[in-house]
Amino acid sequence: MACSSAAGITLGGVPLNMLAGTGGLGQLAAGSVNDKVLVFIQLHGGNDGLNTLIPISQYDDYYNHRPNIAIKHTGTRKYLEVDTTVDENARVGLHPDMGAFKQMYEQDKVAIIQNVGYPHMNLSHFRGRDVVFMGSDESGNDDYHSGWMGRYLNNIYPGYPDSYPNETMQDPIGIELSGTLSLAFHREYGIPIGLNIGSPDQFYQLISGVGVNPPITYPESHAGDELRYIKEFELKSNQYAGRLKDVYDTGSNSGVEYPEVYPYASPIRANNLSSQLKLIARLLKGGVKTKIFLCRIGGFDTHGEQVEEHDSSLGVHAALLHNLSGAVKAFYDDLQQLGIDNRVLAVTFTEFGRRVKSNDSYGTDHGTATPVFVFGTQLNSGIYGVNPSLKPEDLNHYNLVYNIDYRQIYTSIIQDWFEGDDQALIQTGFSDWVDNKLHIVATTGTPSYTPGKNPASLYLFPNPVQDQLHIRYNLALRGAVNLHVIDSSGRKVKSVRKEGRFGPNALSIEVSDLKEGLYYLQMIQRGEQISSRFLKL
Repeated sequence: MACSSAAGITLGGVPLNMLAGTGGLGQLAAGSVNDKVLVFIQLHGGNDGLNTLIPISQYDDYYNHRPNIAIKHTGTRKYLEVDTTVDENARVGLHPDMGAFKQMYEQDKVAIIQNVGYPHMNLSHFRGRDVVFMGSDESGNDDYHSGWMGRYLNNIYPGYPDSYPNETMQDPIGIELSGTLSLAFHREYGIPIGLNIGSPDQFYQLISGVGVNPPITYPESHAGDELRYIKEFELKSNQYAGRLKDVYDTGSNSGVEYPEVYPYASPIRANNLSSQLKLIARLLKGGVKTKIFLCRIGGFDTHGEQVEEHDSSLGVHAALLHNLSGAVKAFYDDLQQLGIDNRVLAVTFTEFGRRVKSNDSYGTDHGTATPVFVFGTQLNSGIYGVNPSLKPEDLNHYNLVYNIDYRQIYTSIIQDWFEGDDQALIQTGFSDWVDNKLHIVATTGTPSYTPGKNPASLYLFPNPVQDQLHIRYNLALRGAVNLHVIDSSGRKVKSVRKEGRFGPNALSIEVSDLKEGLYYLQMIQRGEQISSRFLKL
């Protein structure tokens, strides 16, 4: 069921949607043990990951696939190599207009996750966005009608809307800074609604101007249900309006200059992400307790004229990447000066990537995997994963084969950033990803994976063992893994085949039926093998 908003809201000239309902974003704040904030930045249209993050280790293949749009490896507008200390197959270069990201990386404020996707990626804009917002894939195993954020937060704020705002939570639970509401904040039952107006003063005036006298009765129909929800949310928005006006007026920015335009000629120059992030910083400084913000920067559907014909480092895509990186850096500089940068984690996402092979219009068509950037001061920063293979035999109709599932990232956000418990992960649908999550958020203990270093590894415990042998192993590449238990004479006594995921994996093998003695566990993937000994008691 789709609803149009009855009114609009902006703060600082930015369109605002307040997300509510018993499902939406309603619940994390009340139950969260921390004051952490999440900012999602949507690259609307499908970002070209290969011109965002150039695979240095496969530059010749990269150039041959897209000679008319490839970023050069020499000259004043060449790519910016990110990190020379990583493994050769993880070496990447940023687009030359992403110098701000390079500076943040050098400050340990960026985690780069390579070649992110999901099974059977959908290349439709609408469905592709919905799949990522749902926290699902196209395998047919999950068929949600809600967003993963909505499900995750569904039980944290019990009693919404009647019990909110209250003394402990006076603010909107989630804010979407765009003209339309996405699926991200939907719950399985009920829908969120967004309101739009033109300025903070108009938002404040909403208290006396919208939804004061809703009808006492509603038609017993689909339309009646929709009307009831709209009117109820208008009243709820009125309750929030005064509070947000106070927060906005109380807050301030630090004086950091947010970039407003791309400095070179381009059909897209204005930086509309800056105003969104600047508003978020001001609201946070003013004391808003909103837990999740969703921003959007559009223009990434670059089928044609992605680059300038005379210079592939300039054009629409260059302007977008410059605006993205400049706005994010200014945001974190602002937060740092305001003294609240440690509370904020930001993540980019897009519905899909672009095709490896460019087209004749100096652009790229819809493709599959793409990189993800995570920003913050509480990160295990670095480069996660390896460059995608660009060999023809490793591509699927000139599409990349993904290596890291996006849910490995989101599970870390839920469990490590928001400190969500097991029930929260179950509600979200990410409980199956806990053993495979990327340890992006810095927590206590030593992560089993070091960004930029991708050798396979194998760890067995307990050792010696009597009954269950627990196996922890890291993989540089997603795919089938064969595990063999071999006795001292070289005979295979047990074998297991499993589809492994990039990074950390885990399983257990029953060994109580084995005779006492020394054994080897051998792991084989793509012709490479490692082994480790264990003693059976």
